[in-house]
Amino acid sequence: MTEPLQFMMGQFKALIPQDRFYSPRHLWLKEITPGRFQVGFTAYSLRLLQDIYFLEWSIDPETIVRDKQEIGEIESAKAVSSMFPPFSGKVVAFNPRLLSDPSGINADNYGNGWLYEFETNQTPLSAAGYIEFLNSAWDDAQKTIKGQVNES
Repeated sequence: MTEPLQFMMGQFKALIPQDRFYSPRHLWLKEITPGRFQVGFTAYSLRLLQDIYFLEWSIDPETIVRDKQEIGEIESAKAVSSMFPPFSGKVVAFNPRLLSDPSGINADNYGNGWLYEFETNQTPLSAAGYIEFLNSAWDDAQKTIKGQVNES
């Protein structure tokens, strides 16, 4: 197996496995059949969210979703955040293991902590493309993390 790529978030290494694709919304997509993917949070997004306590979906399985459509909420040590699909497509099924206990996201985000199955005809980023995206957005992300968004 190919070694994961790494993105440095200060002193923290966010591992980016090369056996899957990525979305600029910090989600990974692992193809299970052509055009159908398991979707989960990247190490980058989990580092920002920290421990996840609660997960709630605002859509049902088999729902066609638009790009940037809110599909649920997640509560973590940092905040309550809206969740969005990686692209337009269809949320086919939710991970049944997470419906009553989302702690699997924290323990195994690239494995059993996947969120849902998703169908799309959009072209996701490669691992290298996602690293390029992270590099281009890191300065702004640091400002957001430090609450300096409107300072310049």
